[in-house]
Amino acid sequence: QVQLVESGGGLVQTGASLKISCKVSGGSVNRQATAWFRQAPGKEREFVAGMNWSGSARYSEHLQGRFTISRVTAENTVYLQMNRLKPEDTAVYTCAAAMGTIWSELSRSQSYNYWGQGTQVTVSS
Repeated sequence: QVQLVESGGGLVQTGASLKISCKVSGGSVNRQATAWFRQAPGKEREFVAGMNWSGSARYSEHLQGRFTISRVTAENTVYLQMNRLKPEDTAVYTCAAAMGTIWSELSRSQSYNYWGQGTQVTVSS
């Protein structure tokens, strides 16, 4: 059973950077697709970034350039580096994982069957 535990969220000021992490157990990060989603109060869950088993990354169009997904195989951990944060980035950030997700389905939440509990990121103005 794959389990995901996020950490590193918090309260930061506009313009700051923050790196959140997702520790994966029960499966290797280099054998499955992993992704970050976020959900702000009153809004739909939104795809942020994803990485397939080979390490190729895909981003939400309007977040690319500020956010970077990465992984450290030896730590079995996936990271999300967030730069130049804005108040509209405030949300619960959740990581997800799935075996065999194909590239074209990477941004769809329905592609993932394992989810973490989420970590709150709050950006003050």
